[in-house]
Amino acid sequence: MKAKDALGRQGEDVAASYLADQGFTVVDRNWRCEHGEVDLIAIDDRDTVFVEVKTRTSTAFGHPFEAITDAKLARLRRLASAWCEAQSGPRPRAIRIDIVSVLIRDGGLPLVEHLRGVFR
Repeated sequence: MKAKDALGRQGEDVAASYLADQGFTVVDRNWRCEHGEVDLIAIDDRDTVFVEVKTRTSTAFGHPFEAITDAKLARLRRLASAWCEAQSGPRPRAIRIDIVSVLIRDGGLPLVEHLRGVFR
């Protein structure tokens, strides 16, 4: 596994634990379809939440949130729709897109930041 992939996986693990600690229930990880991949899908109260995780080791090239472009948000909306279509049973009442930033520095605890409702 490439170092970048391992860092991304570690960040997703940290984000999933963080969300669980916040009362979310993670229902899917790394869900893929023809439009791409959703890092985490979780339930928060009545919302089905599609979570993009951005993991970095520093902010030398900008904050992880800065990697979320309009094109990325549009793709996440398409992915959320595709996931809902692929599910059997009742449709989610409400969906939203959240972004979780994870900074993993050598020797320190990960720093997690969470933007809720980037798109609702």
